[in-house]
Amino acid sequence: MSHTIGNPLSWTAQRLNDAGHHLAASSRELGSDQAETPEVRNMDLSDISAALKDGWEDFKACRSDVMALVLVYPVVGLVLMGIGLHMALLPMLFPLVAGFAILGPVAAVGLYEMSRRREMGEVPHWGHAVAVMGSPGFGALLVMGIYLAALFVIWLLTAAEIHAMTMGAAMPETFSGFLYQFFGTSGGWWMILLGCGVGAAFALVALATSVVSFPLVIDRHVGAPMAVATSIRVLKSNPMVVLCWGATIGILMMLAAIPLLLGFIVVLPVLGHASWHFYRRAVV
Repeated sequence: MSHTIGNPLSWTAQRLNDAGHHLAASSRELGSDQAETPEVRNMDLSDISAALKDGWEDFKACRSDVMALVLVYPVVGLVLMGIGLHMALLPMLFPLVAGFAILGPVAAVGLYEMSRRREMGEVPHWGHAVAVMGSPGFGALLVMGIYLAALFVIWLLTAAEIHAMTMGAAMPETFSGFLYQFFGTSGGWWMILLGCGVGAAFALVALATSVVSFPLVIDRHVGAPMAVATSIRVLKSNPMVVLCWGATIGILMMLAAIPLLLGFIVVLPVLGHASWHFYRRAVV
């Protein structure tokens, strides 16, 4: 066993070293994709249910590994909720939860690799998820991850500005007062309408650029420009299916957030695995 796993510190250092080499190589080749342009399939709504079914099967097959892998997300969510319960940050609670969907592809990178390994007939484990750092496509994954993180921050800043425009700087002293201000005033309803509209625009941008780009990089090690361009082509070729897929993700994420975000323990890995299978149905 020690020969297989080795010293954890040296193993991690080696993976980081490999990741550094791959990042440098990917950075040099970022603007010149040499791989063959992926072919996009025509999809229908049955592909969504099939992807979710396959994602559930992957989750059951790797349940202990996956649940340990994603346990950090509901914990972080609870911490954010605790911070949000301070009145000054309370208006940001919903944008924070809603924004999790923007970062979903980044969080699911390890799950894509586990689904890929299981598809190849291997028995997936947490080491496969961590091994993504040594993938030749890690540089492109990092670039796209930074882009989504920046999009997430811009969304939070925009949400704060919408709140300031519609509700002003004054904050209620109690949670019940906040709920009344939120649902019982014209400013609150304007905030809801504007927030949902602008949030939908952010979600569409994130969906268009990431619906298949992350799993495509893991699968074929293409550069970030080709991965993003392919993702956009999938949306253009199958607008109804991709939009319904995005809506499905959003609805499941919101339902998972209701029980103190603990639903993320199941919903996040299932959606992560399902996203891999959605990619398989979207790209030849």
